[in-house]
Amino acid sequence: MTDLEDDVSLDSEKPEIKKIHEEKLDELDEIKIIGPHKPDLRELLFFFLSGVVISVPLTLYISIFTDNLCTVLPKLYAEICAVSIFAPFIEEFAKVYPLFYRHGESKKSIFTLGFLVGLGFGISEFFVYIITGAPIAVRIPLMIFHAASASITAYGIATKRPLQFYLLAVLIHASNNFSAFFGSLWFIGGIGAVVVAYSLSWHFYKKTSENFVD
Repeated sequence: MTDLEDDVSLDSEKPEIKKIHEEKLDELDEIKIIGPHKPDLRELLFFFLSGVVISVPLTLYISIFTDNLCTVLPKLYAEICAVSIFAPFIEEFAKVYPLFYRHGESKKSIFTLGFLVGLGFGISEFFVYIITGAPIAVRIPLMIFHAASASITAYGIATKRPLQFYLLAVLIHASNNFSAFFGSLWFIGGIGAVVVAYSLSWHFYKKTSENFVD
């Protein structure tokens, strides 16, 4: 093929190449880059309700099996086993379970969602205890306690250290539950656990930012 024929062949290919190039540019224009996501009011409400309709039933379901494991022990130890050991692990997991699929959220958003799930859980538990005759003045701080402890684990999820902060929340929760076995002395250990949970929740909240988690 002569040089002239080569030039003619290239010229004939140029429109086709140009068309392909334009199609590729159009495809790139159509690609929508998913930016950082910030939950709106509807999503905040969804996570609050998740604490009631997901976390509470999940806790009750798992507790059926763990309570049976504890029945092999004498009555007092069985209660300690169920309430002070298994319950904190189960409840703290159930409260933050809805958070593990979240992506593209800021650290502050994840923390807030965790707090709301815990609050939903706490409100549900609050009414259960009030119906059974528990003092309202005692249950209100514990209702918020659930929100605070859940936010501690949520902070761990936001900072990619979920296990460390989950165990911290479990330890605080276990301390509160174990204190209940001492009757009126709960006001020493129980209030201490509540204050620690509140303080850590506030401390971690101040450390969160609108930086998005990868």
